[in-house]
Amino acid sequence: MAQERCDEPRIDTLSRRQFVRAVGGAAAIGGLAPLVGGSIARAGDGPTASSAAETAAARLYQSLRPEQREVLCFPYDHELRRRINANWAITEPTIGELDTEQQMLVEEVVRGATSPEGYDRFRIQMDQDSGGFEEYHIALFGEPGTDTFEFEMTGRHLTLRADGNSNPGAAFGGPIVYGHGEGDAKKGLPGNVFYYQTVKANQVFGALDGKQRELALVAEAPRESAVELQGEGGTFPGICLCELSPDQKELVSSVIRVILDPYRAEDVEEAMSIIEAGGGLDALHMAFYKQDDLGNDGEWDIWRLEGPTFVWHFRGAPHVHAYVNIAKKV
Repeated sequence: MAQERCDEPRIDTLSRRQFVRAVGGAAAIGGLAPLVGGSIARAGDGPTASSAAETAAARLYQSLRPEQREVLCFPYDHELRRRINANWAITEPTIGELDTEQQMLVEEVVRGATSPEGYDRFRIQMDQDSGGFEEYHIALFGEPGTDTFEFEMTGRHLTLRADGNSNPGAAFGGPIVYGHGEGDAKKGLPGNVFYYQTVKANQVFGALDGKQRELALVAEAPRESAVELQGEGGTFPGICLCELSPDQKELVSSVIRVILDPYRAEDVEEAMSIIEAGGGLDALHMAFYKQDDLGNDGEWDIWRLEGPTFVWHFRGAPHVHAYVNIAKKV
């Protein structure tokens, strides 16, 4: 099926430049690198084996006893690495069952894979959703020092990865999940550490005119875990961002900065590079969903940003589940 998009080249080129310029101008807010020569400056496309989270994961791997490796370590291409779910244990042992030093290394990985503000949010979320960081689960795929090694942590409302770019062209090492159960089914999700993202996204809807709102507002949301990348030939829900004015596009770019902000700069930089490779802002669509409108207030709790290389599905009712997949389609 053909992708709905605007094909006027001058507008497309302009908006992509505006998008990168807007992101670069917000470097201090989102941890993004400044602009150099019209593109996002970065040390590389994503983290490396020598990044903070990856070196901690390598030390964790080396610390494991043989009996621990039997239950925590898998070949890199194991099917468990490809699963995503908002609430699952990738392995049976909890982090709290590891040795004290190993628990500290896992925490170092998490801290290295997130921004300072994001780390604080994730720790609050883990405490409130599952009784603490110690109740989550980890797995290690492949071996450190090779081109195929990944750390993964899962549990209620969280999937986090650190892969040293073993999965090239995929931000965050592959699809990730985040969420929070606080405020369940209550208007405004009181106490929820991710509700601010609903507020930010709805600023875009508030800036749309009547015709644009008709395009952006969709009755039923797709399955929340349906974040497979469609590539350039895909059909995406909602309004094509090529239909927006420069000011409206800046609002969308500010949403992208906000939702990426909990993660480390290396992953954010790779994500931005992948968005650009997929056609930039004008290749994305944004949809808001009528279903499950908490409080029936027209502040849409479920919304989605999607394009050829980018899917961010935010389900904010009855509480937050967000599924993310950002990768170059090959």
